[in-house]
Amino acid sequence: MIVEQLIFTFVSFLIFVYMFFRMIRRNDTSYVTILVLEAIGIALNFIDVLFTVDLNILFVILKYILSVILPLSVRIVEKSNITLFETINLKKAQIYLFFENTKKAKEILLNVIVKNNNSYYKVAELLDNLDKKDEASEMLFNLLEKKPDTYKASELLGEILMDKQMYKEAVAVYQDALKYNPLSYDLNYNLGITYTMLNDFQNAKICYEKAAEINSLAYNAKYSLAEIALIYKEIEEAEKKFLEAIEEDELSADAYYELSKISLIKGEKDMAIKYANTAIDIDSEKIVAKVKKDPIFIPIIAKLSIPFNLEKREEDYNKITKKERMAKEHLEEMSEITRHLSYNDIKLLRRNVKKDEKNINELDKLENENIEIDYQKEKHD
Repeated sequence: MIVEQLIFTFVSFLIFVYMFFRMIRRNDTSYVTILVLEAIGIALNFIDVLFTVDLNILFVILKYILSVILPLSVRIVEKSNITLFETINLKKAQIYLFFENTKKAKEILLNVIVKNNNSYYKVAELLDNLDKKDEASEMLFNLLEKKPDTYKASELLGEILMDKQMYKEAVAVYQDALKYNPLSYDLNYNLGITYTMLNDFQNAKICYEKAAEINSLAYNAKYSLAEIALIYKEIEEAEKKFLEAIEEDELSADAYYELSKISLIKGEKDMAIKYANTAIDIDSEKIVAKVKKDPIFIPIIAKLSIPFNLEKREEDYNKITKKERMAKEHLEEMSEITRHLSYNDIKLLRRNVKKDEKNINELDKLENENIEIDYQKEKHD
């Protein structure tokens, strides 16, 4: 019992001294509460030692919690680069924002940033979670201006800009981020999505190919490449990519559906029926609706196994994000539009896009410069 008390006294005192000097070094008064609680735990132990009072088991547990477990837990949390000061104040700011007291919340957030420049991202993330997109964007722009290689900031800012349909601005953010992380799958793939939404399928293809090269299991990128190939009448390439995309559960029904259309274009009716029935088996509700809507299936619709009671797939797949679904639907729509164009029309379109690419890039560069000037002017005001 005496040995246990001596060990406890020594360990708890060391932890107390460590937390005290940590408070001094960080100039963070939020540690005072932890130190007070530690002192209470140590005091309970001294009562036990000096007055030979046998503490109740609950008090023994309490002294260990207050003097050892609590401060060590704080230290473990801080190992993941989240300081006690930031954690407490970000929670307080979140409460103020919830009650729409933006003035008080802003004071707290600014105080967090003044104390620690590394808090920019955490504050921006909090603002984004609270649907304060404009404030979060401003915070991230400020951070990237100081530290342009901050990967997480670039990712989050790109997401916010895409969510606001500011695709050209998102392209600029992803391009800058790729200078520091050229082998990032997410950056290349997200850049492909932004180019897709801008109808710049040439650059989108380059990005998706890079993403698929970095991650061979990137089936979403392969599906996008298949749709772009369809847009440009590259039927064999589209077929190859769709066959790879069927490996992804969320994409399999759509991939088989697209393969059925390709087979009909090639005059392979038996294969088209096989692919269409497979797609219907996977997700009858979605695929049957698409089949009935598209005239290309008229020659084979009587031979399709359409169930009486249409059912959506039982599994609830959540692998495709909102932006991925948006890009996927956009590509499918463009593929449908260009299907009725001739090969020569597509060839002419590609030639014109390539010819004007330099001028477009110059216009984009000029527009980005104007955006930056406007942003700096707004920031100054």
